[in-house]
Amino acid sequence: MTTYVFHARDAIRYRFPTHTNDLLMGREDAATSEAFFVILEPGEAPPFHVHPDAEQVFYVLEGTAEMTVREAGGPATVALGPGDFVRTPPGLYHAVKNTGTGRFIYLSIDCFTAGPAAGEPTWDAHVHAMCELNGWDFDAVKLGPVTDGTGALDTTQAGA
Repeated sequence: MTTYVFHARDAIRYRFPTHTNDLLMGREDAATSEAFFVILEPGEAPPFHVHPDAEQVFYVLEGTAEMTVREAGGPATVALGPGDFVRTPPGLYHAVKNTGTGRFIYLSIDCFTAGPAAGEPTWDAHVHAMCELNGWDFDAVKLGPVTDGTGALDTTQAGA
């Protein structure tokens, strides 16, 4: 049966050394997208990275941060806060760093321009590739279901 509604209470938590992702909808569940909450504790930032095959859009729910992008004229940095909507087109190197004293949370949606990459057809395949690239242990990163069923709203695991 096709799933049309994805609940935050069913999120799967991935705790990377640099940030947390609560997966809401994997790329295997849709034709051209995936969705997840990104949770950054104070000072955290995922590595500077690029999505060559996806446009990423996200909506800031909580906290303050800075996003740095690499443009033709050099890097540019912009402040982010609740209510901001961000778009990073395919091929744009970017990073977001929590600059506040509390968590920074945003709902992120990756929109694949030609469908998910053949080499990473599932979210877990993508996470395996990220772990290999960064020297992280997949089994330590994938924590499983968010225990209290609240997705990014859970305060007990985000800083684990």
